[in-house]
Amino acid sequence: MINYIQGDATIPVKQPAIIAHICNDIGAWGAGFVVPLGNKYPVAKIAYKEMKERTLGLTLFVPVAKDIVVANMIAQHSTSKIYDMPPIRYSAVESCLSDVGLMATKINASIHMPRIGCGLAGGKWSKIEPIIKNVLKNNIVYVYDLPTKEKV
Repeated sequence: MINYIQGDATIPVKQPAIIAHICNDIGAWGAGFVVPLGNKYPVAKIAYKEMKERTLGLTLFVPVAKDIVVANMIAQHSTSKIYDMPPIRYSAVESCLSDVGLMATKINASIHMPRIGCGLAGGKWSKIEPIIKNVLKNNIVYVYDLPTKEKV
């Protein structure tokens, strides 16, 4: 079940928690959701940067606080389009989320994420959401949207 909420995905509303997000396979960490995530939990960035292999479909689980684990999911190939194909790799998203679901069950955690894969990775929520619903159907999932600023 997906619960949509407004807020900051780096601050889970329920713990224990896994914060899941998409990483690329080339070692670049510097734009999008990873910026505030790395600022709040520098160990997640360090662990990603120190990975010897960043194979699509691989998930690195990094404990960052007492009841919070970050899931660095390698599901983006490079950082730009290749022959009009966006960097997101949906099969890798599915594989990574499967690992996240298993880990969440193992540690009795809920799963928290922004709208993964739909920013710089170029994915479509209409493709990501069904993957989440299918793969994480037995987990509690929170998808965060940042609050919109009201115009005065």
